Amino acid sequence: MTTSEVDEYISRAPSDAQAKLKEIRAVVKEAAPDAKESISYGMPYYSFKGEAGFKSRLCYFGLNKSKKRVVFYSRPVFLEEYADDVKPYLTSKSALQFPLDGPIPIPLIKKLVKNGIRKHKAGRD
Repeated sequence: MTTSEVDEYISRAPSDAQAKLKEIRAVVKEAAPDAKESISYGMPYYSFKGEAGFKSRLCYFGLNKSKKRVVFYSRPVFLEEYADDVKPYLTSKSALQFPLDGPIPIPLIKKLVKNGIRKHKAGRD
């Protein structure tokens, strides 16, 4: 899996979603420059280089099935500290959903990615 596959994923998305997907991609790449970018479960995926299995997972992003929301997926252990920060968004145990007609919470995503890295390095994932 390569970066070009992520480019292709974004280019196949509806035009109103492409900018949002690019925003999330840019913030993840900025917050986790050493993460490996690929496609997993049919969406962009970032993992810790040189590792395999569940604990190698950092985050995913993509469109929900209705293609009306952008979804950012993280491991629950990475999200739990930010329960108050994620309240404004449609959430599940490991996902945050953002409407296409609203802003992407870039600072929040950056915090979540950096928290995931911090927890992983500390062995608390």
